[in-house]
Amino acid sequence: MTDVRDAEHRTTRALRSLLLAVLLFGVLGTLAELYLLEHYEDWWQLVPLLLLGVAAPVIARCWAIPSAATLRALQGLMLLLVIVGALGVYQHYSGNAEFELEMYPSRAGFELFWESLKGATPALAPASLSWLGLIGLAYSFRHPALTA
Repeated sequence: MTDVRDAEHRTTRALRSLLLAVLLFGVLGTLAELYLLEHYEDWWQLVPLLLLGVAAPVIARCWAIPSAATLRALQGLMLLLVIVGALGVYQHYSGNAEFELEMYPSRAGFELFWESLKGATPALAPASLSWLGLIGLAYSFRHPALTA
């Protein structure tokens, strides 16, 4: 029984490490892409840049010293990423829909919905922030440092 628990513990640690590596890679990649796309024209566009910029060192800290305080900070940031990702999808979609209605005032229903999804602003791209947030929340779920 002890061998099984040891193996399970090693597997859990390995999966946590993998989740954290994927999270850090995703945060840094998304941060770089948003910067290269000049995603900083107004304050709404700065929100994901700021969140990702704060998340990177918190993730690195979790890698080095996964304390309860660091994990709680990570959980808060990840929850914000989930929310901001959803709001970003709404912002992108709304902007595309507004443009579509300016260009084609008669569009409505499914046609408007579909064309707004395919618009110039990638409507579903901000969802990547939500996915990153969910990865971070999965990493911290029942983390041993939170129960110590």
